[in-house]
Amino acid sequence: MIVLAGMKLQEIEELMLKLGASKFRANQIHNWVYTKSISKIDEMSNLSKDFREKLSEIAVITDTNIKVKQVSKDGTIKYLIEYPDGECVETVLMRFDNRANLTACVSSQVGCAVNCSFCATGKGGFKRNLTYKEIVEQVLAIQRDTGLKVTNIVFMGQGEPLLNLDNVLKAIDIFNEDFQIGARRITISTSGIIPGIDELASLELQSTLAISLHAPSHDLRKMLMPIENKYSLPDLKKSLKNYIDKTGRRITIEYILIHGFNDSSEVAKELAVFLKDLKCNINLIPYNSVIENDYKKPSQADIMKFKYLLEHSGKKVTVRLERGADIDAACGQLRGKANSI
Repeated sequence: MIVLAGMKLQEIEELMLKLGASKFRANQIHNWVYTKSISKIDEMSNLSKDFREKLSEIAVITDTNIKVKQVSKDGTIKYLIEYPDGECVETVLMRFDNRANLTACVSSQVGCAVNCSFCATGKGGFKRNLTYKEIVEQVLAIQRDTGLKVTNIVFMGQGEPLLNLDNVLKAIDIFNEDFQIGARRITISTSGIIPGIDELASLELQSTLAISLHAPSHDLRKMLMPIENKYSLPDLKKSLKNYIDKTGRRITIEYILIHGFNDSSEVAKELAVFLKDLKCNINLIPYNSVIENDYKKPSQADIMKFKYLLEHSGKKVTVRLERGADIDAACGQLRGKANSI
């Protein structure tokens, strides 16, 4: 069966041509899939019953389903999306009371090969890349379920986006053109895959690049992120400078604060020195505990002291709001729990 979700308008037009229908029909179907986010062809009420039956013989809207859904008291919704081969990924809808934005946090891979020590996803190993249609399906699943329109996309779910860059770029193209989500409302987060960063720089992509840094020195970072042994901080910094020069875009530095590990005043000062000549904002992320390790969240006082020391260096620093604390909020937790049932 043909899956309509993830098809661009031109592809739907080609399908209509095969069915002997007009291009206008393609626009109607495209609108039903991406704007109205329906789940069944029979819901396309401005198409004749006969045409809907004809289309249903060869196509479906989607071939994925929501296996698990968790709703937090703060409005965050976490989904476990199941694909036809039985593999599952997590995607999250985040809402903030004082903002109109609805942000979808999407996954780019089933599992992850980077295996950061603080992350639950990597513990299950790498399974496979997601296709661009499977990435797009995560956002459509949210819109179908909630009836809401996603306005922002962050590639911060399961997997390393830059190790599946071709599919990520194709998904971004659909988010831009078919969902009408501007490039600057899309963020790609990476652990520091230098070839991928260099490719993004060459494309002069106007989406936001976020770097999971988490430590300012090689020895400290490699304890958290084995990828440091392949793409070390000095080389990563050169790549980031090139990216900033090519795109003119400010990058985001993501920094998980772990009690007694990378949250001291000395580490904050070292981080400030490392970032001094980078055009960046810093997003501090208090650690969200998972059962796979013994890392702990710092105290509020330590978080604010770390923030103050970085701000003193002239950088814009924010502390990420904790979302979904009462559900399986950390990447990999929900998938891991479902797989163990």
